[in-house]
Amino acid sequence: MNDTFRKYQTPITLLIVFNVLAVVLSKTTGVTLYLFLFSYIGTSIGVVGILTERLPREKRTLTRRIVQLLIGIILLVYVQFILVENLQIEGFWFYLFMGASGGAILHYAIAKIFGPILFGRGFCGNACWTAMIIDFLPYKRSPGRISRWGRFRYVHFGISLGLVAIAFFVFGYRPVTEFGPVPTEIYWLAIGNAVYFAIGIGLAFWLKDNRAFCKYVCPITLFLKNTTRPSFIKINYREDKCIDCGKCDRECPMDIRLTEYIKEGTRILSTECILCSTCVNVCPTEALYWSFKRDLGGKEYIRERETKDVSGQSPAKKVPTDTIE
Repeated sequence: MNDTFRKYQTPITLLIVFNVLAVVLSKTTGVTLYLFLFSYIGTSIGVVGILTERLPREKRTLTRRIVQLLIGIILLVYVQFILVENLQIEGFWFYLFMGASGGAILHYAIAKIFGPILFGRGFCGNACWTAMIIDFLPYKRSPGRISRWGRFRYVHFGISLGLVAIAFFVFGYRPVTEFGPVPTEIYWLAIGNAVYFAIGIGLAFWLKDNRAFCKYVCPITLFLKNTTRPSFIKINYREDKCIDCGKCDRECPMDIRLTEYIKEGTRILSTECILCSTCVNVCPTEALYWSFKRDLGGKEYIRERETKDVSGQSPAKKVPTDTIE
C-alpha cells in the first residue's frame, strides 16, 4: 500500500464516517443538533489527525491532547451541563429502563457498543472527558498492571446499575419528562462526574499511573473489551523497521507488551489498546502506525508490576499473561 495513503487513511476514514453519520442522524431524527455535534467530532478527529501526520514525532503528543480537549469539553460542558444530557453510564441505564431514546443511548451506541467495531477504544484515548483531565497528571509512564484489580470494574458496574435501579423502580425517579430534563438531573451530572474525577485523580496519585482508573475501575470497559475485538482500526508495524528496542512496551500507558504481538506477526490485538498513539510517537524507527483492516483481537499480553507493590516504586515485573479481567 502507498505510504502516503496509509498515513492518512485512518483520519480521513473517521472524518468521512462521522460527517456521514451527522447527516443521516439529523435527517432521520429531525434533530439538527446531531448535524453539528457529529460533524464537529469527525472534523476534529480527521483534521487534527491529518495535521498530526505532518508533524515531527516529538510534537505529536500535543495534537492528541488538542483532540481530547476539543471533544471532551463539548461532551462534558455543552452536552451534559448545558443540554443536561447525562452521558455517564447512569444516564444510559435510566434511558434504557425508560425504553426511550436520548443522548446517552446514542452516545453509548456510537462510542461504546457499535462504533468500536470500526475504531476500537479510540474514545478512551481521544475523547473521554474523564481521561481528558487525568492525562494532565504527571504519571504518564505506567509502572505496570495489577491484573487482579480489574475485578473492580465489575463492582463499579454493579453499583452504578444498582443505584439507578433503586432510584428508578423504588423511588420513581425519571431524568426527563415530556417537558424536558427534570431540575434534579443536574445533581446526577455534578455528583457523578465529581465522583469519577475524584476516583481517577486519587488512583493516579496513589498508584503513580494516570490511567489507573481506566484499568481498574471504569465500568465502560466491560462493553468496550467485547465490542473492540473485531475493530478495523488497530496499531500495526513495519517488520523491516522494528529493531526490538522495547521502547513501545515501556511507554505504553495501558501496559500492553506490543513486542509480543510483533513477534507473532500480528497487529496489536489487545482490547486494552486505547489508540492513544504513544507507541507510534515514541518508536525511534517509525515502525508502528495506525492501520485499517479486518482481524479479531482479544489476546492479551500485559506488562505487570509486583503485586505486593502498589506504590509504583519498584520496577515493573514482566509476567507472561494471555488473559486479563
